[in-house]
Amino acid sequence: MKKIAYLFSGQGAQYSGMGKDLFEHHAEVMEPYFETAEKVLGYDLKTMCFEENDLLNQTEYTQAAIYTVSLAILAVWKKLFPKTPAYLAGLSLGEYTALAYSSVFSFVDGLKLLRKRGLYMSQAVAPGEGKMLAVMKTDRKLIERVCENIMNLHPGYVYPTNYNSPKQIVIGGNSDLVDLAADELKEAGAKRLIPLKVSGPFHTQLMHPASLRLAQVLKDVEFSPQDIPVVANTSGQVHEDGEIKQDLLQQIQSPVKWSDSIDYLIQAGVDTFIEIGPGKTLTSFTRQIDKSVTALNIEDEATLNKALTILQGD
Repeated sequence: MKKIAYLFSGQGAQYSGMGKDLFEHHAEVMEPYFETAEKVLGYDLKTMCFEENDLLNQTEYTQAAIYTVSLAILAVWKKLFPKTPAYLAGLSLGEYTALAYSSVFSFVDGLKLLRKRGLYMSQAVAPGEGKMLAVMKTDRKLIERVCENIMNLHPGYVYPTNYNSPKQIVIGGNSDLVDLAADELKEAGAKRLIPLKVSGPFHTQLMHPASLRLAQVLKDVEFSPQDIPVVANTSGQVHEDGEIKQDLLQQIQSPVKWSDSIDYLIQAGVDTFIEIGPGKTLTSFTRQIDKSVTALNIEDEATLNKALTILQGD
């Protein structure tokens, strides 16, 4: 019997048309999510997701969009494959998707939280003052050492923000320090560095103002115990129920330990990972971490049917 974990996409996974193919096959299941989102947010989220537009890549809209599409896709999947997973995990905003599915808070409360979270994160740092950079196939300790040396010599921040897999670590911080780190990493042998298209240096101390503002919103939201264990980005281990709010406040301004999270799940016996939501980034990371596990993604009718065939064949 397979032990399954569901993974939920983070920011950067969005694309125009996400969820549209599945919606055309399962409108009756997905429509209520888009209708509710439109009532809560005050704009037509379905059109934003399904048609070309500039808003989808703006942080204050992106987060609620990915969250809604992911949970709508999950509703379709649950109808066809009702088995409850052993664990849940989500990358950054995907952690909110996981917590909503685990009944820690309602779909509506999650929408309200992510609307504020996205807005606060986009406003925390002036445009151009912060950036993020993916460093490929470079030793973790080398990256940490380079960032630490630069912070010792210059005011500001630069350090790893996302430990995604053995092949990808993201650094972020003040733009000038990130540029210095990029130069030093190239000199040290890093061959491939990819600038990320994000509106700020997420998961760094520069997001502290966003964390303070989110705290004022979170204190009024009622959280329930987890129905399914959710792995925290900040620790790479399962959340303690009484600490989830504090974990989410830390998550905005702290590194995401994604690779540690997947390692934790594998140690817990998980052998099948299903990424639910737009893209297949987390599926790729999972395969980089451990090639022996089964890693699938569900974002359209073809990937849904492929996952069903594989899992129902066991």
